[in-house]
Amino acid sequence: MNRRSLLQAGAAAPVLFALGACATGADGSPAAAPQSPAPPMPPVAKKEPFTVTQLGRTRTDDYHWLKDDNWQQVMRDPAVLRADIREYLVAENAYMNAMLAPTAALQETLFKEMKGRIKEDDSTVPDPDGAWEYYTRFDAGAEYPRHYRRPRNGGAEAVLLDEPALAQGKAHFDIGAAAHSSDHALYGYSIDEQGSEYYAIAIKDLATGAILPDGPQSTTGDFVFSPDSKYLFWLWRDEEGRPKKVYRRPVRGGAADDALIYEEKDDGFFVGLGVTNSREFIVIGCGNQETSESLVIPARTPTAAPRLFAAREPGVLYDIEHWNGVWYIRTNADGAVDFKVMTTSLSATPRRNWQNFLAHEPGRLIIGLGAFKNHLVRLERVNALPRVVVRETGGAEHTVSFPEEAYALALDGGYEWDTTVMRYIYNSPTTPRSWVDYDMTTRAKTVRKVQEIPSGHDPSKYVTRRLMAKAPDGAEVPVTILMKAGTPLDGSAPMLLYGYGSYGSSMEADFSIRRFSMVDRGWVWAIAHVRGGSEKGWQWFLDGRKDKKKNTFTDFIACAEHLIASGYTSKGKIVAEGRSAGGLLMGAITTMRPDLWAGVIAGVPFVDVLNTMSDTSLPLTPPEWPEWGNPIEDPAAYDYIASYSPYDNIRPAAYPAVLATGGLSDPRVTYWEPAKFVARLRPATTSGRPVLLKINMEAGHAGASGRFDYLKELALDYAFALRAVGSPEAGSFATAAP
Repeated sequence: MNRRSLLQAGAAAPVLFALGACATGADGSPAAAPQSPAPPMPPVAKKEPFTVTQLGRTRTDDYHWLKDDNWQQVMRDPAVLRADIREYLVAENAYMNAMLAPTAALQETLFKEMKGRIKEDDSTVPDPDGAWEYYTRFDAGAEYPRHYRRPRNGGAEAVLLDEPALAQGKAHFDIGAAAHSSDHALYGYSIDEQGSEYYAIAIKDLATGAILPDGPQSTTGDFVFSPDSKYLFWLWRDEEGRPKKVYRRPVRGGAADDALIYEEKDDGFFVGLGVTNSREFIVIGCGNQETSESLVIPARTPTAAPRLFAAREPGVLYDIEHWNGVWYIRTNADGAVDFKVMTTSLSATPRRNWQNFLAHEPGRLIIGLGAFKNHLVRLERVNALPRVVVRETGGAEHTVSFPEEAYALALDGGYEWDTTVMRYIYNSPTTPRSWVDYDMTTRAKTVRKVQEIPSGHDPSKYVTRRLMAKAPDGAEVPVTILMKAGTPLDGSAPMLLYGYGSYGSSMEADFSIRRFSMVDRGWVWAIAHVRGGSEKGWQWFLDGRKDKKKNTFTDFIACAEHLIASGYTSKGKIVAEGRSAGGLLMGAITTMRPDLWAGVIAGVPFVDVLNTMSDTSLPLTPPEWPEWGNPIEDPAAYDYIASYSPYDNIRPAAYPAVLATGGLSDPRVTYWEPAKFVARLRPATTSGRPVLLKINMEAGHAGASGRFDYLKELALDYAFALRAVGSPEAGSFATAAP
């Protein structure tokens, strides 16, 4: 767990968008801009100076009071939030709604456009496993799917999990994980009803339909069935939200049967669970951004104590896969910055026994390994684009490649070991998703599904480009562009520029139905692949973290300036957007270069870096010192963080319009970060443009949980962007009070 939005390697990046031509009335004439009443007065947060002295340095935080001392309980039950904090947040939401009230009809239009591109009665491609195949399906109008299985060779389907029924009447509902046991007798799933990421696990007996009593509570949501289907392994989350303990119980047992099999003593390490593709081993993984460690349990003896694979070494990352009686290890050991692959026997797992198998190649980032009975698959990234390499048992390799200039690729793991078929998902900014079954022996491709756009989509009407912007230190920063064909490159187009740049997470050049509501209005959509991500290899990540973190911010600014110089947009016509750790990027570029942006959307933004990284009670602080530095013990880290932390660098300036969002039960970026940022930024801005705060009082880091409710949140963001640039369809913030 970290502050980023939930992403998997090669999967879709957070939602991005861009904008365009004037709306028209029924007769084809330009639509009138919404009339704006006199702007309401914004809330004024009280100041209660709170002084902190740390490493001989003193800072004063006037808005420290917005952090509820009882925040751990607020995560579990938002109703216990302190009354004065609630009153302030409610007032901020009311002000935000009032400022965007003139766009109410536009928001509904945007919502209907995006909803119209979604196939409402959609289903996943079935995943076969033995005599069954498993899939999910949405009914028309449903916010959540149902989970099904049916006989592989034909027959009636059965409902395994009815999410719409469970979600009924709940403000927030999220299924963290769902899986069947290997004998197909049980179905497990985890539920979070607060957005706090504390999940309860339920186990369903598929023969009777009954939910087994006394399911695990206070979990991370992650669990695995032992391959013999006799035991359940699950992760316990402590009061600070950290996954600390691994428990095992008989699948039909209760809390009294739980056996603690592993406890992580280091607050800086998180714990995960998995099973090798061969189904031969259960794996416990521990680690942070710099160091990792694995323990293994033979599947044939699931009650055995976990055995250490290789002891943790500072700076050494590794993960493991089992194939053909050998361990394959993806690691950065021995200076392999972009990772290499090593092997060792099943019994000799300490690092001194590892042998080189696939050499390190700078610029070729090995993202992960996947095994099948006769094939070993690896996902790589070269030149900021992903690819799949397939290796046969005899040693021959071939690459699955793709022709587009920019695209995204994800592997769909599946359940089966003894198969020649690998499934991948391919898409690009202009090309909808395709689910393809690839026969690794014959190399035949079978398209199983193509994303359907009910309202229509013509890829030929759009253009995708990959540009390179030069950073201040000379680094070439990739930029992905999506726009309508024929968009003039004379600086007249407004732009949405998205960025992230943390944890080595790569922002993929993917397809999103949501962006086209903006692109069809004439905007250019762009993503800046800044340092801190791994688009150009792991060194790209290392050069945008810790004492090099400012590269992330200056890269983004350089991308904006390059796009302006190239005619894609103009200064003051850009709306910048980022979420979570990408919200830190938004806060930093707001304080560093406020003149460049018409607006900034900072989603669940990590903007109070110095205070958060000094608070060891918060879930992510100790595990993330390798990412940001430790300002409690290291004066250099303190000074460097203080030099860029957005909350600590607000000064009087003409700031752009800002929309900062948060979730009351968010354990990753707590609600008080955006609240404090807005409270300090609003009285500092001299531009007359609004600083808005939106706190979801019933959700956490990911926002609304339903697929259509989430679109309504995006429609509000898009309306803010349109209004920030003064679109005729949205009106302008020009006369608004700050």
